[in-house]
Amino acid sequence: MENMENIKLTSLSSKGGCGCKIGPADLAQVLRHLPPAPSNPDLLVGLDTSDDAGVYRLNDELALVQTVDFFTPIVDNPYDFGQIAAANAISDIYAMGGKPLTVLNIVAFPISTLDKRILSEILRGAADKVQEAGATLVGGHSIDDKEPKFGLAVTGLVHPDRVRTNAGALPGDRLILTKPIGVGIMTTSIKKDQLSPEEVKRVTGVMTTLNKTSAEIMSRFTVHACTDVTGFGLLGHSLEMAKGSGTGLVIENDAVPVLPRARELAELGFVPGGTKNNFAHVQDEVTFPDGLDQVGRWILCDAVTSGGLLIAVAEEQAEQLERELTEAGVEASLIGYVTDEHPGRIVVQ
Repeated sequence: MENMENIKLTSLSSKGGCGCKIGPADLAQVLRHLPPAPSNPDLLVGLDTSDDAGVYRLNDELALVQTVDFFTPIVDNPYDFGQIAAANAISDIYAMGGKPLTVLNIVAFPISTLDKRILSEILRGAADKVQEAGATLVGGHSIDDKEPKFGLAVTGLVHPDRVRTNAGALPGDRLILTKPIGVGIMTTSIKKDQLSPEEVKRVTGVMTTLNKTSAEIMSRFTVHACTDVTGFGLLGHSLEMAKGSGTGLVIENDAVPVLPRARELAELGFVPGGTKNNFAHVQDEVTFPDGLDQVGRWILCDAVTSGGLLIAVAEEQAEQLERELTEAGVEASLIGYVTDEHPGRIVVQ
């Protein structure tokens, strides 16, 4: 049995975090063979859009928000891994405008070959983050597997009239991003021992931060669309918003916050396969400036784990929302706007 102090969790899988996701192109090929789901007037958000979670109306005042997310280790510290996985899964509830209520753990773990204390620490990290979110752990399911994986199924509540989707952006809205990108590049670099302890702490802090504060603040503003930025990258999730809303998006590259050294490390070759797959999926529907090189394009498509919210807010309220987010300690940035030009496409400036 591998001792807890000697194990490097990220060495146990070929991919980590949301980089494990089946890519959008492959997933589309799978889903197109499925029959349409039966219509149900109480299913407010389902498979028709690429939203973060499903929403089911219970009555005129209450709807359930449901999501599930799990992945392989993205950092080596078990406690941090549990926190990141929990924050990532709960984020989908926040993106839909909901409040997390209950969670179920999903565990795959090589119980006979790894120190059981590792799993205990993963679960402890998740439990602490669930408590921070104000949700309640009600159970879970575990299997014995060669490769560790962990995540949560989360149920939340929302008023049916206050559901946020990624499909309501309006021309003139400004776009706010609440966390920096470049996480996939940085965590790939962790696997290759390229980050200092301070850099590991920085990227871990981004991933373990709940989107709770952002969600609470944005609830007071006229937000027309919202999604969280995770495995499909900033441009992948932005493209889902553009297509779902029937609008175009303009992303101002210089305004997009990027983690320190992400570009340097990408230039050295530490670009995850999921990031390159994301770029391949969106490149025909994104217009890039001639001066933006391939590394810059990859960064905009970088596979993020537990990323920030991408918020489409009414133009006249955008600066105030950004200011309130920043004053509350959120790393918020205005990064672009919504337009009625080039619907279903993105222009990077």
